[in-house]
Amino acid sequence: MKIDKTISRKGFLRKMGVGAVSSTALLSGLTSCSDDGDPAPEVESCVTSPGETAGPFPIKSPADFVNENIVGDRVGVALRINFKIENISNNCAALAGVFVDVWQCDSKGNYSEYNEQLDGDFTSKHFLRGRQVTDDKGMVSFTSVYPGWYPGRAPHLHVEILNSSGASLLVTQTAFPEDISKAVYATQHYKGIFDTSNNSDGEFQDSLNQNLAESVTGDIANGYVLNETIRVKV
Repeated sequence: MKIDKTISRKGFLRKMGVGAVSSTALLSGLTSCSDDGDPAPEVESCVTSPGETAGPFPIKSPADFVNENIVGDRVGVALRINFKIENISNNCAALAGVFVDVWQCDSKGNYSEYNEQLDGDFTSKHFLRGRQVTDDKGMVSFTSVYPGWYPGRAPHLHVEILNSSGASLLVTQTAFPEDISKAVYATQHYKGIFDTSNNSDGEFQDSLNQNLAESVTGDIANGYVLNETIRVKV
């Protein structure tokens, strides 16, 4: 499967329907944001990324959601997600041809496909879920919105890597720099400051230096770009 990486800067946000933005370069990541109390991601040796729980609401039928743009009918600050998948069994070489599934909550902390959410029943909705296949550089990308939060959890993304036969190689989660989350959550569509820090989050307490995104660049007006490398054993 060929991953389309030619999306234009204006076209990215226009596709998403997340509000008016300027024509400055979202995807170039010109503005780099520092963290606020989070440890900087360390340069790791070639080891597997931390396994985490699948958490709330994995995708019920991932093959039905082979989407690069996972926004659906949700609104929020634009987010471009770039994952690179590496194989620790091959000196952390890029791993091509594996599935990458991602799921996340919306700006209010709700997941699609399930009932008993903060804001009601979303079983008939399918937003913010997607699957892509890594290219020859081990890369996949998703067009999304910055996730919101829900009680007891720091802001995060859920990710699963599966081989071409559909066998799971790793389930993990990606954390966000707290200063960026604070800025995003002060904007329209979000519900204010999160109640759980990265350091006090049960999933990230023992592995935050590996869970925290390698970089999150951009700004509120033009959106953010998240880059993260995930290492699996094949």
